[in-house]
Formats: sequence, C-alpha cells, structure tokens
Amino acid sequence: MQNGMHTDTEGCVRAVQSKDARFDGWFFTAVVTTRIYCRPSCPVVPPKPENMTFYPSAAACQQAGFRACKRCRPDTSPGSPEWNQRADLVARAMRLIGDGTVDREGVPGLATRLGYSTRQIERQLLAELGAGPLALARAQRAQTARLLIETTPLPMAEIAFAAGFSSIRTFNDTVREVFALAPSELRTRTLRNRAGSTPTPGVLALRLPFRAPLNPDNLFGHLAATAVPGVEEWRDGAYRRTMRLPYGHAVVALTPEPDHIGCRLTLSDLRDLAVAISRCRRMLDLDADPVAVDGQLRTDPVLAPLVDKAPGRRVPRTVDEAEFAVRAVLGQQVSTAAARTHAARLVAAHGEAVEDPGGGLTHLFPSPESLAALDPEALAMPATRRGTLTTLVRQLADGTLNLGVEGDWAQTRARLLALPGFGPWTVEIIAMRALGDPDAFLPTDLGVRRAAQELDLPSTPAALTARATDWRPWRAYAVQYLWATDNHPINFLPA
Repeated sequence: MQNGMHTDTEGCVRAVQSKDARFDGWFFTAVVTTRIYCRPSCPVVPPKPENMTFYPSAAACQQAGFRACKRCRPDTSPGSPEWNQRADLVARAMRLIGDGTVDREGVPGLATRLGYSTRQIERQLLAELGAGPLALARAQRAQTARLLIETTPLPMAEIAFAAGFSSIRTFNDTVREVFALAPSELRTRTLRNRAGSTPTPGVLALRLPFRAPLNPDNLFGHLAATAVPGVEEWRDGAYRRTMRLPYGHAVVALTPEPDHIGCRLTLSDLRDLAVAISRCRRMLDLDADPVAVDGQLRTDPVLAPLVDKAPGRRVPRTVDEAEFAVRAVLGQQVSTAAARTHAARLVAAHGEAVEDPGGGLTHLFPSPESLAALDPEALAMPATRRGTLTTLVRQLADGTLNLGVEGDWAQTRARLLALPGFGPWTVEIIAMRALGDPDAFLPTDLGVRRAAQELDLPSTPAALTARATDWRPWRAYAVQYLWATDNHPINFLPA
C-alpha cells in the first residue's frame, strides 16, 4: 500500500467491498448520498461505487462537509503507517500534530520546529492530506473530546478546554458537525450502550486499536524486562509506567488484548490526553502495517520461518526520547540487570516523586535539566562513560541535541555520532527505539550476532549489513525476529 492510496479508486472500492480492516487509517470512504464518511472495514452494506469518494485523512472528510459514521467510528481507526516510516517534512509535521504541537504553539510553532515557513507546511499538507495543520489538529481535538465525553463523567465545559477548544461554543459546534450529535447526546448514547459498567473516578479507560496481527510477546516482554524500578513495572498483566507530559504527568497501564490494547490513564492535567495516547501508540508501534513488514521479510528464506512462527512483531519504542538516550548510555557494555540498577539510582536521586495509588510507581524519570546538574563522581561507572553521559544530558538540556519526533533521522544520527563515547550500536538503538526509524539496524549487537551465527547468516557486521539490504526498509523489525531466536526475558510476556 503506497502513499496516495486514496487516488487508486479501484483499489479503494475493492478494500471497501471486502471490508478489509488492514486499510483502516490508510484512507477514508465518503458517501456522497448520505454525507457520511467511514473506515474501509465499516460493517454496513457497502454503498454503490459511484456514490463513494475517497480521502487521505479524517480531517479532509470533515473539511469537505462529511460526518463520521456512528457504526464504524472512523476517527478511532489506527493512524496511517506512513508517518512512522518516513522522515520527510509531511511525516515529521504529522508526528508533531499528533503530539499536540499545534494546540500548544499554533501553526507558527509547528513551522519553527520544522524549520520551514507556515506557507510551505500548509501547501505540502494540503497537497498530500487534503487538509492543513489547523484542520488536522481540529480533527484530533474532536476525537479527544469524544473520548472524554464517552469515558468520563466530567462536565462538558471542562471537556471542551481539556480537548483544546478555545470556547464551549466552538466545542459544541465541532462535535455536532463531526459526529452529527450534540455532546450530551453522544454521552447519553454511550451510557445506554454501557449500562451496568461503573467507571473508576479519575481513571480514563480506553481501547487503543491496531492493525492485526500483533505479537505482544517481544513488545511487552522487552518493556517489562528492561523496566526501571519506580518508573515502570509489570503488574496484573499490564505494563505500567509514569510519563512526563507538556502540562503535567500521567500513570498509564497498558494491557495486551486479542483485538486492542487496553489503556488505563490517570492524568494530572486532562489537556495532556491526546499527547499521552499518541505517545503510548508510538511506544507500542501500534500504527505499523504488519502485513507490509512481514511480507517483505518473508521474501528471505532465512527469516520466513521466524515470521511464520510468530507474525506481527512490533518494535518496542519509548514515550520519552531523551530518557531513552540516557538509558542507552547506561546500558553500554553491561547486562540488562546492571542497566536497570544504574537507571534506578538516577531515578531515586534526581527523579520527581509522583503518587500511584494503583501500584508501585514512585517517580518520573529525571529530565535532562535535572541530570545536567549531577556530580559525575557520584556515578558508579567508568570515567569515560561518565563523560559520555554528562555530555549527552548537557546537550539535551541546552537544546544543542534534539531527539524529538520532528527530527531528521540522518542529521540526528550524525549529531549523536559526534558525541564522545557514541559508537554505531548506541546511535542505532536510539534511532530504532527513540527516533522511530523502521530501518535502524544493529549488526554489532550481541543478540543479533548470536542469532546470525545460529541461522548461518554472515556474522561480521559488514557482511551482515550487506546481507540485510533485502530487508530494507524494515531492518528494525528484522532485528526483533532475530532477537526472538534467543531465550532472553525480553522475548516473553511475563507470567
């Protein structure tokens, strides 16, 4: 499936007629007779082909005057995989819009972060998505509002501002326009459908959709096995962690279910809801297209049996790029357990305390600003690694190094490689798990080299890299399949 899929009318009609859920989020079907837009897998009888028109985004449908279908709820489909597999201007802009930048800083703030003029960004987004940054942010606000209306008993005025609307009137008008129901009707309808279930006060219970298949073993296994005490834990079948967010902080619990990820969020400021969801989706790689990834990797006879045995592996990522970079340095040339111990010491000494009535979390991971002031002598590690860590946190704190979602992957790699103590392994693990590059590759990684030996693949980094050209642009996923050949705890869901 390629970018611009919505222009392939024949392919779109076939996907709609077969109700193919794999294409949810790739494009949206607008029905000209009813003025409603749907996801491709909508369960209703498909309209006549001549009555369908296709758009690349929910925002473009809304801008053209179509309302969201009440049956298939197209605004809740997984996001387009495009934005996570590309590093161009549009993809970087979409990642920033998903992270709430337009709501907090406006379109000028978006432009400043990307280093382009507002006109250039408007023009490129309109050309590719049929909607500008304001319309895309508005579609996201509408979805956030709907979530709050349906999952909380909050007064509508509070929901309006938490979702990012500037006034209650704009909130009412937008909800009515997008969902063809007033906010109060939306809530009544939800309460009818959920009779008998009692929400926990202060906790938002959500379902995060994904494209099937999804193999949770290495995803949650990795996060649980490397969890930093106080910041992360595995409890009652869920991966739980604290998160630092633009307006406050959150505690999130994520539970793998067969057809969605259960998400329980406790936020100190409701304005952070959309950002928290976006970061959780990114950490769990939920917008990936496993059919495309696995299809490409299956063309290699060595990887094919690994893919067939457990398809749908995702790349475990992060909710905080700076945190991950610090942890990558702490993990250089030491075991998983030792890396956790080093990180736990930093958290206890410099992390911000938080309350967690539902579990054992105690702190937010320390920010680069708080770590910039630490005394290197207090770190129980070799002097060279102390120097590496202090240089990294200083550059993160003063803005010299930016690992945010808007970054250019090649430029960021070059900046990281220029830091003392940063070799290919550290740079690529950060590219894979923090920057989100789906083609990041770790030929020097011990687990990858062990798997290569076992599978009769070339074992020297240069030869293995040459052999891996057939896996592009999905080498980060190939690494997950190679790692999974080992008996390491990162590959298994905790009991």
